Parts: sequence; C-alpha cells; structure tokens
Amino acid sequence: MLEPREGIPPVIADADALAEVVAAFAAGSGPVAVDAERASGYRYGQRAYLVQLRREGAGTALIDPVACPDLSALGEALSGVEWVLHAATQDLPCLREIGMVPTRLFDTELAGRIAGFPRVGLGAMVENVLGFVLEKGHSAVDWSTRPLPEPWLRYAALDVELLVDLRDALEKELDRQGKLEWAHQEFDAIASAPPPEPRKDPWRRTSGMHKVRRRRQLAVVRELWQTRDRIAQRRDVSPGKVLGDAAIVEAALSLPGNVHALAALNGFGNRMGRRQLEQWQAAVDRAKALAEAQLPAPGQPVTGPPPPRAWADKDPAAAARLSAARAAVSALAEQLNMPQENLITPDTVRRVCWEPPKVVEADSVGAALSGFGARPWQVEQVTPVLVSALSAQ
Repeated sequence: MLEPREGIPPVIADADALAEVVAAFAAGSGPVAVDAERASGYRYGQRAYLVQLRREGAGTALIDPVACPDLSALGEALSGVEWVLHAATQDLPCLREIGMVPTRLFDTELAGRIAGFPRVGLGAMVENVLGFVLEKGHSAVDWSTRPLPEPWLRYAALDVELLVDLRDALEKELDRQGKLEWAHQEFDAIASAPPPEPRKDPWRRTSGMHKVRRRRQLAVVRELWQTRDRIAQRRDVSPGKVLGDAAIVEAALSLPGNVHALAALNGFGNRMGRRQLEQWQAAVDRAKALAEAQLPAPGQPVTGPPPPRAWADKDPAAAARLSAARAAVSALAEQLNMPQENLITPDTVRRVCWEPPKVVEADSVGAALSGFGARPWQVEQVTPVLVSALSAQ
C-alpha cells in the first residue's frame, strides 16, 4: 500500500481546523485508530510531534501537537469510543500530555502476542494478517522537523490506514482461539492503569554502570548525568547528543583532576570547546568534594526477592521451586501459543516462589497471583501449574 485511500490529508495546525476535526471524529462511527510520532534520539523527553487518527465517517486526520498543544476537546469527543493503537503503552504517555486519554482500547501488538504471532511489529502484522505491505522507512526520523516532508506524512497516514481492519481481523482470530476475553482483560488493565511513577534515581540507568563500583565514582556519574539532563532540557535535545553514556562512565572511572585530563578521555576531546569541558570538570569536582555521608549507596534498595542467581546460596528450596515453576509456566505458554511474559510476568512467578503461601492450594496461590497484579484469566490459567510446581518441592 503506497498511498492512503483518500490521499494525504493536510496537517491540522490551527484552532479552526482542529475544531472541524473534533466535530468530524465525534460524528464518526466505530473504533478510532490512533498513533503518535515522537522525536526520540533527537529531542528531550517523549512528547508527541504528530498525532494521526482515522475513523469511519471522518477519514484520516494528521494533527500537529506543537501548533495545537491541547487536544483535550478531541479526547473528550472520543470518550467511550474504543481506541485502536499498536503498542499502546509506548504512545499513551505522550498522548496523555496533550489531553488524550482513552477509556477503552484495543492494542493490536498485544493482541498479536496473545494470538501467538511470531512477529508483532505493525508492518509484519499488516502483511501477515491483511496481506498488505506498508512502507516503513521513516519510523526513526526527527519528527520535530517543520514542515514535515510529504513522504513522512504519507508514512504517518498509512500507519492508521489499516489499523481498524487489523483490529477486526485479530478480534476474529482471538475469538477463534478462545482468547478474546483474555485480550479484553489486558486492554482494560492498560486503559485503567495510572500514569507511571517518576523513576527513582534515573541516573543509575546510565549504560555501562556495571563497571562503576566505588561510591565516589557513582557520585561522578550522578553529577555528570544531572548536569547533562539540565543542559538537554534547556536546549531541547536528546541527552545522548549532549554527552554520551560511555563518556560519563569513563570520567567516573578515571576521576580526572583537571580539564586537560578530562579532554584526554574518550567522548570529551576532539570538537568539545573549553567552556563545555569546564562545565563537565566542574561536575566531576563537585562529586569529588562531597562528604562521605553524601555519596550515593552502591545499589538501590531492593524490594522483593533477590536476583535468581543468588537463590541457590540463600534459599536452595526456593531455587528448586523457581526452577520447577519456570519449567511449568514455559510448557503452558508453549501449549497456549503465546510468550511466557504475556501469560504471567517473570517477576510475579519469582515473588510467589520466593514466599509461597503457607498452605499451597488453588485459592491461596490464586490470591497471591491476584495480589501481584495478575489478571483473572492469568490466575485461572497459571494457578494449577504453579500449585503442582510448588507442591512438588
């Protein structure tokens, strides 16, 4: 499919045009296909730079959320309507920022996983299920570019062109497999989930952190990461374009004493100006000047069970339970033709195996699974195999 059925619609970039779109989509019928394009790797944060929608009776709309940053009127017009998204959890945060929050949804990627499709990217799903090949050449471009080139807009419009058709075909397939209710429970869980909590100590996710052992070095990572984040936010660019993770880790391991030593490290020399080097060295110096009590702890406080590799030493019985449970869940997932992590999260299995109910029976194991957030269909499927695995140890 090379062209949208009605051609490439104009980009909506003013209040009057947006009001027309709101009215048209409110008057449309059936589910609404929704997609958003971000500028990951180019801009700071995960904001939307283009929103695409398609609904029967309304056609396709391409909306510029930079020019129209408040789409809450559109969100309200579509309240109660089923939104069809592909990999919904990726787009929902940036849609929420501009006032678009679904009350009902159908996630075609998740539906593909539950139905057992080996490849669940949008292009692969459209090709396997509907027989169309979508041109997918612009997924990683800088969507903050203005004006957006026509080939990019064509790609964006095609992303929602067949989404409702794909939804309808997947609904039939899930129903045929007896999994439609399972999918609905998963979709409801996504739609009703609160926004995620801000990540604690996000600097600890710096790539290569496993090499950093000493607390003083951790402090350098923290100072450099936070300095980089402030600069990236102020300049509205991706943090990686300001300073690479590898450079942060190298500086932490080396603890350079001055700008000349810093400039000799990978990631700091070459084109970096004197002022830039001085700001990074100042961050290193701040970390070096901290009192011992101000240094970050080597690891984050662990909630829940320890890493499974440590179980054999800490609690051999728990390790045996986990081994049996993993094998049982794996066999069940294969039988049901779906990925293990969609049948039940590995973390849930670990938690139940680390601290199983005092009396291992269907009711107690099912209650434990529910307490860790498992959906009713997951509890129904997984409880029998976990009861057997836990009882055998």
